[in-house]
Amino acid sequence: METNNSNGAKTFGILMLVVITFCVGVIFGRSIDSSSLDLLSFGKTSNIEFNLFWDVWNLMEDRYVEKDKVSEEDRVYGAIKGLVDSYDDPATIFLTPEETESFNASNEGKYFEGIGAELGYEDGAIIVVTPIDGSPAKAAGIRAGDYVLSIDDYEVKNGDNIYEIVQKIRGEANTVVKIKVLHKGELEPVSLEITRGEITVPSMTVSYVGTKKDVALIDIARFTDSSYEEWATNWDNIATEVEAKGVKKILVDLRGNPGGYFDAAIYAADDFIDSGKIISKQEDGDGNVQVFSSESGGRLLNKEVIVLVDNGSASASEIFAGALQKNGIGQVLGTKTYGKGTAQSVIDLRGGASIHVTILKWLLPDGQWLNRDNPITPDVIIENTTQDFLKGVDKQYEEALKLINN
Repeated sequence: METNNSNGAKTFGILMLVVITFCVGVIFGRSIDSSSLDLLSFGKTSNIEFNLFWDVWNLMEDRYVEKDKVSEEDRVYGAIKGLVDSYDDPATIFLTPEETESFNASNEGKYFEGIGAELGYEDGAIIVVTPIDGSPAKAAGIRAGDYVLSIDDYEVKNGDNIYEIVQKIRGEANTVVKIKVLHKGELEPVSLEITRGEITVPSMTVSYVGTKKDVALIDIARFTDSSYEEWATNWDNIATEVEAKGVKKILVDLRGNPGGYFDAAIYAADDFIDSGKIISKQEDGDGNVQVFSSESGGRLLNKEVIVLVDNGSASASEIFAGALQKNGIGQVLGTKTYGKGTAQSVIDLRGGASIHVTILKWLLPDGQWLNRDNPITPDVIIENTTQDFLKGVDKQYEEALKLINN
């Protein structure tokens, strides 16, 4: 099921910038637009006196003591970044040509280099939303909810651009980055040396668990692949296999899932929801609302379902969990999700620069906007504590397995 796709564009909801060269992400939800935009004339509908800008420009050019330190191009890009930052939306960002090239390269392929941690915002601070399973970050002790305090010699400041922080952390495999973090709930920060690695991240896997192996565990790491079509094909393979095995119980693990294609979340949720039900809605800047409803013939209807979520579940993963929860399909278990319900359009600009602009709000089936103040609240709240983490205990999974077998 593809939506919003008349020009080959797809709505792409990515929560976290992944600190590998994999930038799916609290941050990027995307509706790709490959067309270029001409710069608009300032002041068409504004009464602002723009001469102030040129006054400051000329003053800095004439009087700043190290005027040769900053090129004219850097000043232009800095002014544009300031304009975009004034909207106070961490998901709306301007990227220079170099940053755009790096971002585009980071979304190609399935093999990534870096530490494997997804970053987000918490009241302006940079936090780790989740470390990826099997990543150098997780092996080094990085945990979900960690505050990032410094990278090498750089002290992270409140309000720092998350993209720039990602740039400081990522790097080639076998190189070392020093990161200081404050674990959630602790008072003393810890300094970690992490050797970057090559990371392979499958979008989803299925296994069969329980004493009788009669529970399908579908672990969805993200709602993206190299294309929406590839993701949908992978989902089709798993859904068809689960249907063929005739299992009646399904655990869907969305913990640490930063999101991805909105269309993918709709497509997968439709397999669990009977026809004519609302899966999600999108609202544009003019208040126009588009409704996405389920179709007939879902392959995974009438199953016992539990969806596992945590504060690393965001964007498209929240759309999926919210669709099942609001339609009374099974239960959601874990902790509150991240709360990221916007989509961005990625627009190419002249000279190789680009801009990510928030263009849509994502709404739950009941019409509520999914955001930081209104995340998905589980039906069953179970938290994995720091002690559980250190002991290798997963209480959320254990409780979900127990519930579905009862």
